Amino acid sequence: MATYLFLSDEWLDEARSIRAEYEGHGGSIEHSVRMNLIVEEVPFGEGWIHAHADTSTGDLVLDVGHIDPVDLKVTIGYEIARALLVEGNPQAGLQAFMQGKIKVEGDIAKLMALQSASPDPTAAEIASRIQAITE
Repeated sequence: MATYLFLSDEWLDEARSIRAEYEGHGGSIEHSVRMNLIVEEVPFGEGWIHAHADTSTGDLVLDVGHIDPVDLKVTIGYEIARALLVEGNPQAGLQAFMQGKIKVEGDIAKLMALQSASPDPTAAEIASRIQAITE
């Protein structure tokens, strides 16, 4: 299986394809949050990527570009974003946050509620497949 750099155009295309296979399957995300992300220290392109995560429809929509309105904005380093979004390592995120390496503007309670959501087997399968395509 081919692997791609996290957040590269090729990685994004493959991640979208994997998510599309599972559309309409699995449980609904119980907490609604609309969040803009600024991923810094990206090892390609301009060195940063603007992205967003939106669970307001009950599904996780994660893509490039910013949305409006949002509940919060998160600025995060590339390696930390990879640990959280690909490896599913919440400990890395908590540690980075405590060290001031993650900046949050807005309703942090919504972010915390999202982290406490019940695990979904379909989401876990999607995450496993996305992890397999990531360098």
